[in-house]
Amino acid sequence: MKWIRARLAGGNEGQGGADRAAGAAAPFHALLDGDRVSPVRGDPFKGYEKTGEILRLEDVRLDVPVIPPTFYCVGLNYTKHIATEGLKIPDKPDVGYRANNALLAHGEDVVMPADATKVHYEGELVVVIGKRARNVSPAEARACVLGYTIGNDVSERNWQKSDRTFWRAKNSDTFKPMGPWIETDADVDAMETVVKVNGKESTRFHTNDMLFGIDTFLSTMSRYLTLYPGDILWMGTDGHSPDLADGDVVEVSLTGLGTLRNRFVRAR
Repeated sequence: MKWIRARLAGGNEGQGGADRAAGAAAPFHALLDGDRVSPVRGDPFKGYEKTGEILRLEDVRLDVPVIPPTFYCVGLNYTKHIATEGLKIPDKPDVGYRANNALLAHGEDVVMPADATKVHYEGELVVVIGKRARNVSPAEARACVLGYTIGNDVSERNWQKSDRTFWRAKNSDTFKPMGPWIETDADVDAMETVVKVNGKESTRFHTNDMLFGIDTFLSTMSRYLTLYPGDILWMGTDGHSPDLADGDVVEVSLTGLGTLRNRFVRAR
C-alpha cells in the first residue's frame, strides 16, 4: 500500500520545505494504486475513510509524505561511509535530529546557498512510525512501523566540519528531500540503494547492510523517549558523494520504494 500526501495541481509552487506559499492548494492524504489516487478523510496515523473520489496522479502535486512530530536521524551506520569520512566506527547506536524546515518534496529543487562550496547527497532509507512506542524490545519494534520512504540527507561538508550542531550543514532550507510516498509493504532485506547523478550511477549498496538495524535503533530509542505516529527515522548512508554543481539532478532509488528525484540549483 502506498500513501501519498499531495495537493491538487495548479497551486503556487513556493520555495520547498514544510511550509508552502500562500494560496497553494491544501495538502491531503491519499492512497496510490498505479496512477490512480484515492483521497481520504483523515490520515494513516489516526484513522481514515476514502472519500470515493478518484484522481489521476498527473492531477496532483506530490508533497513530502509526512510532516513529522519529531525528525530523527541515524549517524555513522555504514562502514564504507565511515571510512570515507575518516571517522571511528561507533560501538552503539547513535541518534540525532533534523529540522522540518529542511524537508522538500520529490521533484522540487534543492537550493544550495551562494556560499556553500562542498554539497553532497546521502541516499537513505526512512522509517515512518505508525504506532506509539515506549520500552519496546527489538522483536516488538517493527510492529510500530507504518512503512518506509526515501530521503536524501543533503550535507555541506565544510560547514559540517566547522558548525558544532550542523545547524546549517544539515538543516538549511531544502536540504532534506523526502518521498515520493510511504510504502507499507516493503522488504528491507531485499533492498538495494542506488544513487544516480545526471543519469549516471554514482553509489550502490545493500540497504540493510547496517551496523545497527532498524529494530535495534527503535528499541534503544524507546527506552529513553516515546516514539509517536508520524515520527521519522533516517537510517544513514553508505558510499561517497561527488561534489554537486548547479543543475545536477540526483535520483535516489530503493528497491520497492521507487525513486526520489531532485535538481540542485545555486542560489543567486
